[in-house]
Amino acid sequence: MANPENEKRLKNKLLVWFGETAGPPLLRFLYNTNRWETEGNHYYKDAISSGRSVIIASWHSTLLTVFMGLSKKQFYGMAGNHYPDAEIISRIGNKLGWNVIRGSSTDGGRKAYDNMLEILREPENVFAITPDGPKGPAKIPKAGVIKAAQKTGAVVIPAAGQSTKRWSFYNWDTFYLAKPFGKIVQIFGKPMEFKTTDGFDDCTRRLTEALNKLEKEARIRVGMETAD
Repeated sequence: MANPENEKRLKNKLLVWFGETAGPPLLRFLYNTNRWETEGNHYYKDAISSGRSVIIASWHSTLLTVFMGLSKKQFYGMAGNHYPDAEIISRIGNKLGWNVIRGSSTDGGRKAYDNMLEILREPENVFAITPDGPKGPAKIPKAGVIKAAQKTGAVVIPAAGQSTKRWSFYNWDTFYLAKPFGKIVQIFGKPMEFKTTDGFDDCTRRLTEALNKLEKEARIRVGMETAD
């Protein structure tokens, strides 16, 4: 008689293998066949050149555009410990040129957060974070980005992106995946600094406004909505 646990374990191993094998070339095809328009990338490049560490922040819904636009740069990102989902994400990220550290809010979160702080205390390191990830609520920042910037002195660069052709998926948020042969608009905003003397509510408001403004601009430029 088949053992359900063994069957589940085998299924998960196959999912990880398939995701790691098929994910990177599929994402490269989808995103590299688009025409990219990138604006404001000098903001994070200038910060790196000046010796600053950088946090690139984007809403979870536009994560893939930022993720693919910054691939091959050996920047840092974070994936949870859940198997097989986070394992697949981690392996795909590493193959696409990201340095992925592991941790989640429920399993290894404190250690992962401390690792992130250690990375950001080193000059010229870049860490990409979704302030409302991994499970929302959508477009409401958690404390991680702001507290990390306050503790390390890292500059925060807000980012957003969207494609003229896309699939949308919904769980707790609408998550977008680009279709091939469209145009992708990727926008980086002006640097933001959060000092230890700044109130958390004010920092949250500023970050939310910056990310919402960039997302709206990206959506307008790919025809998803019109300007007011």
